[in-house]
Amino acid sequence: MTLDAELRAFYEAHRHQIPAGTGEIMQRADAELAASGQTDRALAVGAQAPRFALPSVTGETVTLDRLLAEGSVVLTFYRGAWCPFCNLALRSLQQHHAAIGERGAQLVAVSPQIPDESLSLAEKHDLDFTVLSDVGSDTAKAYGLAFDLPDDLAAAYDQLGFDLVRVNGGHRRTLPLPATYVIDRTGTVRWGFVDTDYMKRAEPADIIAALDALR
Repeated sequence: MTLDAELRAFYEAHRHQIPAGTGEIMQRADAELAASGQTDRALAVGAQAPRFALPSVTGETVTLDRLLAEGSVVLTFYRGAWCPFCNLALRSLQQHHAAIGERGAQLVAVSPQIPDESLSLAEKHDLDFTVLSDVGSDTAKAYGLAFDLPDDLAAAYDQLGFDLVRVNGGHRRTLPLPATYVIDRTGTVRWGFVDTDYMKRAEPADIIAALDALR
């Protein structure tokens, strides 16, 4: 089963659990984000990847330059451990982690969560790859991915118990679009996936094909 099929199956199985009013707020916000042109402002293939220095789950500062010194990088942005679609995508990437490593690349996941939340996620899902915290979403902003939730959707997330104030270190409203980039050793983006729809993610098979194209 492809990741896309898995994500769609999850949505179909659980959409009835979302209160009608909340579902309407989500659909309206999704449509507004899709129409905003946000994906056109995201980092594009051929661009130089903005450098970053972010804390890992162990508190170590990880820089893009250090990662690139060891090979190409697969950089994926996700919303947080509270997002089930993110968790499915990360588990799928974990299943393909060895194949990514065999192609000389490092897999790195970035979210606006505080390090403790990222650590809990990595432990829960047995993630072997690097997970970084972009509290305040400055790196997501540099990549053109950060957006602010509308007030009614932020309130709906609060009612659902997501507590973004806590998990995002006080930055309740700012999240990244789902995005994945393949960056070569020169820091050039060679492949990218960006979508405003949080139910859509890069297929691991496409990531691996992009890495094969670097050889």
